Amino acid sequence: MDLVAMMLYTALVDDAGLFPPTSLHMDEALARNRRDLERGNPVLTHRFLCPASRIDRLRAKDYRPRRIGLIVDTPELPPFDDLPVDIVEMPLPDGETVEALAQRLRLPDGVRLFAEVPPRRIGMDVPDGAGLKVRCGGLTADAFPAAEQLGMFIRSCVERDVPFKATAGLHHAVRHFDPSLGVDRHGFLNLLLAVCEAAEGRDPAPVLRSTDVGHLVRLAHAVSEETAKRARRLLVSYGSCNTSTPAEDLQALGLIEEYS
Repeated sequence: MDLVAMMLYTALVDDAGLFPPTSLHMDEALARNRRDLERGNPVLTHRFLCPASRIDRLRAKDYRPRRIGLIVDTPELPPFDDLPVDIVEMPLPDGETVEALAQRLRLPDGVRLFAEVPPRRIGMDVPDGAGLKVRCGGLTADAFPAAEQLGMFIRSCVERDVPFKATAGLHHAVRHFDPSLGVDRHGFLNLLLAVCEAAEGRDPAPVLRSTDVGHLVRLAHAVSEETAKRARRLLVSYGSCNTSTPAEDLQALGLIEEYS
């Protein structure tokens, strides 16, 4: 990969194999994570996303992922000092600020909080060391935010210099229609380029809406080093239940070289 491609695509994809629609068994998910780590594909973060409700099951296994993202789906945050957790993700409770949540959790040094909010929640104050999380899809059509909503969220994060993570629905690089749900799925390349557009002062919504593969590839090749660096500082990573498709899509588009 050239320098800009390395900046844009390295460590982009978290391993969400435990989550729908893949919903792997813990043993299967860990085995895949281990294979991915051995292969060392640079597109992957090798961060294993694990629900807090299943952390004891993970703890009981012989293999430990190199990095763990803890997805809080329990009333209380479980202890995790014995595990290589570097990110904690949880929904922002109604009526609570991100700063108040961070103070309440008091995460150890080196562990970052990402508070999940609806894309319509913009203009939020986020303390240093924390970020936001946005859901780009789900199991029903109404779980997919409109390009304008997602674009406003991205623009707000860029303007306020707030890092964020994305999750759900980003199954392929380019926006496409899903006939099973009757909805357009956001593409992860669209999302990344939308952050680049916002970083350069342009409206990100048109790029989010685009299904023109050639146009998106040309935009990707035109990203400057400075923009790529800022975009990836803001878009930390996104969770994918499939860890092979993202790299395969980028290779098929000619944006990264084939990796073996």
